[in-house]
Amino acid sequence: MKIVCLDLEGVLVPEIWIEFSRRTGIPELRRTTRDEPNYDKLMQSRLALLRQHQLGLPDIQKVISEMGPMPGAREFLDRLREDYQVLILSDTFYEFAHPLMRQLGWPTLFCHSLETGADGMVINYRLRMPEQKREAVTRLREMNFTVVAAGDSYNDTAMLGVAHAGILFRPPENVIREFPQYPVTMNYDEMRREIDLAFGREERREKGEG
Repeated sequence: MKIVCLDLEGVLVPEIWIEFSRRTGIPELRRTTRDEPNYDKLMQSRLALLRQHQLGLPDIQKVISEMGPMPGAREFLDRLREDYQVLILSDTFYEFAHPLMRQLGWPTLFCHSLETGADGMVINYRLRMPEQKREAVTRLREMNFTVVAAGDSYNDTAMLGVAHAGILFRPPENVIREFPQYPVTMNYDEMRREIDLAFGREERREKGEG
């Protein structure tokens, strides 16, 4: 059984926090783990900013729904799902991703969740588990799936490393330099071609042909 594991942000949809920052005019929300490597401190800072600007979950979802997927993402995903099982593995939150999942045709998504109050304000966040992308791919392999994984950034490389094959999609230069073993794709046609090639290589390897 073949399965493709895709990152969400930067692969199928824009980087949610960066785009949300641009659309709301709150520049502090652009900060990422590159600026604050402690993820909990970063998230608590983001939640405080949302409270400060009185942005509840309905407000956030409205802004996110207006973002839309990246051009061509829905068509790419629809065609991919005709031939392979597809699982989206993301470090975003179900509540943020929900409007975008509708626009992508409701693919299966594993990510994290948010706690909200009765007034719709976001109170806290809950990680599904540490290193959930890598763990999901590892468990799929244990279930005898052949796994091809694709992502765009450093935090995807752990799942790429445990998949049968890994692919980078529009990665930054530092990731290309540090992980030269992964093919780099710049559009959906290139990524689809690399996915097909990767599964073909695994089939030949299993048959002892190379």
